[in-house]
Amino acid sequence: MPGWIFHSARLTLLQGDLTTADVDAVVNAANSGLLGGGGVDGAIHAAAGARLLAACREIIARIGTLPPGKAVITSGFNLPARHVIHTVGPIWRGGTQNEDALLRSAHAESLKLAHAHGLASIAFPAISCGAYGYPLHLAAPLALFELRQGLEQGLVREAALWLRGADTYNFWRGMAESLFGPPQIP
Repeated sequence: MPGWIFHSARLTLLQGDLTTADVDAVVNAANSGLLGGGGVDGAIHAAAGARLLAACREIIARIGTLPPGKAVITSGFNLPARHVIHTVGPIWRGGTQNEDALLRSAHAESLKLAHAHGLASIAFPAISCGAYGYPLHLAAPLALFELRQGLEQGLVREAALWLRGADTYNFWRGMAESLFGPPQIP
């Protein structure tokens, strides 16, 4: 679990199942209807139980759809995490549809929402890097930069990236080391 320290806050990378993260909040890479689906979204809904879907339906009834780059919060229900922060990442359309700004916003809004609710620890997936097709080599530096900025601003005390599979984990670790240097926490 390599990690880096930014203004006494910690960024770590983990390989594993985000639904097992024992943190204040996990971030769900949601669709704009918050109805569950495949990938991280489906796994979080399955692990949290039916009450999560009911809570999401209440939010959608109130706000309509959740636009890309925005975030909302629910209870974590059956998850070890006490809350789920749902954010919609951009669908990759070749980089011509403001995808970079939307991906940065999805991370930043999630961190701001955690801070607004007094949460200290948050776990992220690789937002938009699955079915939404965002290229890893473009997404990783944006996500890592936003997480670093949020930690430096004191929005949370700990942010973790939970990555599935050795290849994905190794890619993100290499990117983090190229941006931040060797891990300060081995």
